[in-house]
Amino acid sequence: MRRNRLLTSAAVLGAAVALGPAVPHTATAASGQRCSYVASGYRPTLTYGATGAAVRQAQCLSNAWGGQPPKVAPDGFYGTVMQKKIEWIQTCHGLPASGVVEGRTWHVLYHPALDCYVPYPS
Repeated sequence: MRRNRLLTSAAVLGAAVALGPAVPHTATAASGQRCSYVASGYRPTLTYGATGAAVRQAQCLSNAWGGQPPKVAPDGFYGTVMQKKIEWIQTCHGLPASGVVEGRTWHVLYHPALDCYVPYPS
């Protein structure tokens, strides 16, 4: 009985190690990034020209993305630079590149992919 449990545990551990790299990894904005302009549950629809604390939150969260994308100053204005960055983030996650920050886009802002293989537009 004890031997069976040990073998089962070993098999489960082996499967977890083997499958671990295949699981997509995400990083939350909280890792090194403090974005507290609004509560995380407050996720209004944002479009070009929007202003306010929710825009600051989206700008701050978008800065969790490393590499090529420019950092966006959390100034609370949804301008051209922010729209371009949101469209790129949406593309990285297989979402329509609408530039509109809504439910699914908010979700990926809070849980960004570690890597995006889509080049940032110049």
